[in-house]
Amino acid sequence: MSGNHMSEASMSEPLVDTSPQLRAAADSVPQDWARLAGHLARHGMELSLAEPPRQFSGGLANLNYLVLVDGREAVLRRPPPGELPPGAFDMAREFGILARVSEGLDLAPRALYLGADAEVLGAPFQIIEFRRGFAVRGALPDALSALPGIGARLGATMIDVLVRLHALDTDALGLGDLGRPRGFLERAVEGWSKRALLATEGATSPLIPALTAWLRAHRVPDGPFALLHNDIKLDNILLDGTTLAPVAVLDWDQCTRGDALFDLATTLSYWTEAGDPPAMQALRQMPTAQPGFPTREQAALAYARATGRDLSDFRFYRVLAMFKLAVIFHQLHARYRQGATQDPRYAAFGELADGILEFTHTVAQGASF
Repeated sequence: MSGNHMSEASMSEPLVDTSPQLRAAADSVPQDWARLAGHLARHGMELSLAEPPRQFSGGLANLNYLVLVDGREAVLRRPPPGELPPGAFDMAREFGILARVSEGLDLAPRALYLGADAEVLGAPFQIIEFRRGFAVRGALPDALSALPGIGARLGATMIDVLVRLHALDTDALGLGDLGRPRGFLERAVEGWSKRALLATEGATSPLIPALTAWLRAHRVPDGPFALLHNDIKLDNILLDGTTLAPVAVLDWDQCTRGDALFDLATTLSYWTEAGDPPAMQALRQMPTAQPGFPTREQAALAYARATGRDLSDFRFYRVLAMFKLAVIFHQLHARYRQGATQDPRYAAFGELADGILEFTHTVAQGASF
């Protein structure tokens, strides 16, 4: 399904409501909005407090709020409360990346203001452009589920976003010094192995050392460098409610330069299929297990056709990305154990992480793509 095949009636009425999905005011993590308004006023910006800003409903880490600045909707983004891992949730870094990427990729929201003073809200924050659209999460919206070819279209959208991102000239955008692309894969293996041990606090699944050994034994040389988003999935892509074309890519905090195939493998780590084990089904990150979506292998081949990249060693990237995903869920569960969050969703993340590790072992053995 594409825009030029849609009827005039379908073009005049949105298929999906693009109203922001917000938490109730009582369920939003409170901020000192009056103090923020005073701070912004001193910098020539007006924050409207006619209605208290409300938090967006999605997300498990950074806190995002819909705010009205200078009469326009914008997004205020700040780290979660509590002790944070070193180098994580760096607002200044993400702001600087967005300011440059948005000059070369129209899907990147514009960076509007960086609040580097942690005294204002208890942590640095940024204000970025708000784009109106909808995100597909664990299930297709009812209005889309009956559309012919919708799975194929959404799958192609994700691959196209990756292809466009990886084609950017980082030097021309002033991002030629972002990250450390040389040795990227080796650092990823060692870094995520170390985080796995820290997150599990010694109660280590035997699969963690086993998978670490596998990754070290099968590590490949770094491939061509590209700008990596590191979290491309459907809920980070806003779609137009009428045409279903992408209008924005969100959450740039993990962006860096490195091997482009790792970005593809990260996307596929969320890409469940009907025959996957229960832990993968429990992810509920995307509805790709429903009929009509490309398989992971089909998506990878589509990327290879568009970019000319060789997938001969792609199993290594798959295992590394899946291992990373399991460790992230262990880290989130650790925050719950330590009392940094009371979100009940986090309680089951330890068991989920172990299930993902088991599936990662299956991928490493070549029993699943």
